Amino acid sequence: MPAITTNDLKTGITLELDNGLFQVIEFQHVKPGKGGAFVRTKLRNVRTGNVFERTFNAGIRVEQAIIVREDMQYLYRDGDDLVFMNTETFEQLSVAPSLLGDAADYLVEGMTVQIGDHQGEIIGAEIPASVELKIAETEPGVQGDRVSGARKPATLETGKVVQVPLFVEIGDTIKVDTRTGEYMTRV
Repeated sequence: MPAITTNDLKTGITLELDNGLFQVIEFQHVKPGKGGAFVRTKLRNVRTGNVFERTFNAGIRVEQAIIVREDMQYLYRDGDDLVFMNTETFEQLSVAPSLLGDAADYLVEGMTVQIGDHQGEIIGAEIPASVELKIAETEPGVQGDRVSGARKPATLETGKVVQVPLFVEIGDTIKVDTRTGEYMTRV
């Protein structure tokens, strides 16, 4: 593992600390008038998703985790697992949905995803910021019920439920923000 100093921290870097893998969400170098400089960070546990703050003295060495990211194509669901194929080697990989977090709710067959691997262990997936999905089930909008901002629940083809405007119907394709899980627009 390469050791870097806390002065070299950047957003998105993954660190291997004493109790696990952590991704830097925010960092701030602080140089007070008295005393030594320090680095205030906000870290996210890669395995659990918990976010917490931690302060490091400036200049101390921390271990940077090497994360290998590979483009994989989502093929299909096999029982409880999701099957991906490496787009270069055509090697197939079965992954438990719990390892991918919220990304598993937006996967459709044929989608390309970046899978993160740390020492042979899958630690997450990066999907596009928005995806286009079909509406599988929703209640029809009531004629005349056109209150601005009114929403209704709709089930997507992946099984995820989102709130959509009343005019959206079964079979429509909508764009969904994968970071927040909110409806963006009808396609």
